[in-house]
Amino acid sequence: MADTQPGSGRLTTHVLDTAQGLPARGLELVLHRLEGERRDLVGEGRTNADGRCEAPLMQGDGFRHGTYEITFFCGPYFDAQGVALAEPKFLDDVVIRFGISEDRHYHVPLLLSPFGYSTYRGS
Repeated sequence: MADTQPGSGRLTTHVLDTAQGLPARGLELVLHRLEGERRDLVGEGRTNADGRCEAPLMQGDGFRHGTYEITFFCGPYFDAQGVALAEPKFLDDVVIRFGISEDRHYHVPLLLSPFGYSTYRGS
């Protein structure tokens, strides 16, 4: 099986704007590791023209099992796209909390529109 050796895990994401049918370019995000009441910043990024970050959010020696949150800053993305939304926006920051328990590739995508989103564990 691929990606099962220690140090072989990695975490990636991408964002698709389902309202436009396009990758969500320029969307900022941050990754935190959660331990009890602690929230440690692990990484941050901005999506490229393909809706992906240029590099994995975690990989190699920095990849650890645990509970994480990716916060996607969707409100500023919608503003930059010229989407007219009432304030407060229905979706502003979208937070996805998930667990990593294996040394594998974890892909956590966000399918996004101004009034809904979904995610899944991809490959």
